[in-house]
Amino acid sequence: MISGTLSGVLFDFHGTLAQVEEPSAWVVAAAAACGHDLSFERSGELAERLIVAGRAGGPFPEKVPAHLTRLWDDRDLDAATHRACYTGLAATVETGIEGLPDALYDRLLIAEGWVPYPDAVPVLSTLRDAGIKVALVSNIGFDLRGICAGIGLDPFVDHYALSYEAGVCKPDPAIFLGACAALGVPPAEALMVGDTPADAGAVAAGIRALTLPVDPPGKPHGLDAVLRLAGLH
Repeated sequence: MISGTLSGVLFDFHGTLAQVEEPSAWVVAAAAACGHDLSFERSGELAERLIVAGRAGGPFPEKVPAHLTRLWDDRDLDAATHRACYTGLAATVETGIEGLPDALYDRLLIAEGWVPYPDAVPVLSTLRDAGIKVALVSNIGFDLRGICAGIGLDPFVDHYALSYEAGVCKPDPAIFLGACAALGVPPAEALMVGDTPADAGAVAAGIRALTLPVDPPGKPHGLDAVLRLAGLH
């Protein structure tokens, strides 16, 4: 249990509350939108190459091509830049499918492209019932509100602090402090939950932090640790 009052919890989104869809399913759905029916074998091979190039919502690319470095550096601060960066990375992979980079990116923008961790809604619901405010704090270049509505998270989120709207990215203290201010929660009464060192950067803003290792889609993520820290479980 955390010593002292816990009035608000800040959650990262990707890798904390939800995961992107399974890679082969991602490629199959995007190819279908382009009028192509891919075999399982072909989709898996393409998915591997596209992930190495850099999947939005997935692992960082092994190497960012020189012509995309500026876009990469600013990707989470502007919607058009985010899209141009990730479609540009996908375009470095020869697939033979016209329009595939945009179709792959479009999967990110819909609820069907995401899988919530099965313990996300129960934990968020318990926090809501206990009167603990929740903010979603994400380094991202597109709006998560519709996605969260589609996967059942939105009713439990009191505020969205998205880097492309805030003009600042984690681990800058400003994005964490802005989320606390929007919730009306003092930093000393908040907890940041994420999966990266950038999320743990909340400590520099006087906010306690919990980092959880990333789990694959559909697997319980250990979010009940938040309830134990809050004395609710």
